[in-house]
Amino acid sequence: MSRMVGTVSRGVRAPIIRQGDDIVSIVTESVLACAESEGFALRDRDVVAMTEAVVARAQGNYASVDNIAKDVKAKLGGDTVGVIFPILSRNRFAICLRGIAKAVKKIVLMLSYPSDEVGNHLISLDAVDEAGINPYSDVLSLEKYRALFGYEVHPFTGVDYVAYYEELIRDCGADVEIVFANDARKILAYTKNVICCDIHTRHRTKRILRAAGAERLYGLDEIMNAPVDGSGYNADFGLLGSNKATEDEVKLFPRDCQAVVDAIQEKLIAATGKHIEVMVYGDGAFKDPVGKIWELADPIVSPAYTAGLEGTPNELKLKYLADNEFASLSGEALKEAIKGKIQEKDGNLVGKMASEGTTPRRLTDLIGSLCDLTSGSGDKGTPIVLIQGYFDNYTNE
Repeated sequence: MSRMVGTVSRGVRAPIIRQGDDIVSIVTESVLACAESEGFALRDRDVVAMTEAVVARAQGNYASVDNIAKDVKAKLGGDTVGVIFPILSRNRFAICLRGIAKAVKKIVLMLSYPSDEVGNHLISLDAVDEAGINPYSDVLSLEKYRALFGYEVHPFTGVDYVAYYEELIRDCGADVEIVFANDARKILAYTKNVICCDIHTRHRTKRILRAAGAERLYGLDEIMNAPVDGSGYNADFGLLGSNKATEDEVKLFPRDCQAVVDAIQEKLIAATGKHIEVMVYGDGAFKDPVGKIWELADPIVSPAYTAGLEGTPNELKLKYLADNEFASLSGEALKEAIKGKIQEKDGNLVGKMASEGTTPRRLTDLIGSLCDLTSGSGDKGTPIVLIQGYFDNYTNE
């Protein structure tokens, strides 16, 4: 009988990983133990992936509030600093904001509206329309914002992030002024010293502000991009991709991950004789249709992966073939015709009608999103994901 199973994604349980642990051995041994306990064999082109969190924990890649404060003060001075376009997150940004607040006398906090960059809404777009506000040009003071929209809380967390960030800054000893705007240049009416906290639009934001006259200008990717008093760091992404570890510390996005994935691949080849691809993954890239959050709060989905995961899918759309080229066929004849078409397909189907409707995204973004959904972010205890059959197609038996 033909194989009836396509792609399978398994969450693999692993020990609780601590600083200094051998992540290469732990991942390899956990995958091998999973295969043995569940009675399946590893195959060529399987994918083993691990969360960025466990890699960073093993590396000990942490920074404290005081480390952040020292770096901010050295780069931006200790007077008034504009902090613009942060995401609304206790996990992702609150500890970073504490570090910034401890370094300066005053923060002018400029929030985008109606939502942050990744879709966390302060208010609805309908409410903005009803208020007669133009979000592309209008700058709102805190007083005007409250008069128009009141005290909205996040639908999932129940937090009023405006009040939460304001109180957090004051608790750190800094003064705070909160404004709402979507034009980065508006911050320059308050201060020329700016930290851009946006993630995926940061390069454009910095370019615009630099051209408009910003003086000391940094992104979160440039804070903690080198060690401070022996702390962790990330040379490429700084504080971007960091998560709350404790009330006084963040876990940074992992660094030097390529050596990790390459070493795991080598150990798996030695143990199984199979060529298995390996990657590190962070947040997936997908949008929640109800909460409107599109998840990707990390700067990239995958900071490192083995060479076989480079590129994009090269797939034919089966329903297109069935409805068009082979519309007159059915049953076994249709099956064999489609198999033949797959076997003779070009190495590059870009622009070909028969590939229309296939997902035009990088393999690492697709697979990383699958991994993120498989492992979750709670108490499943499966920071490793094993994917089988991802590179199979209709011809594989």
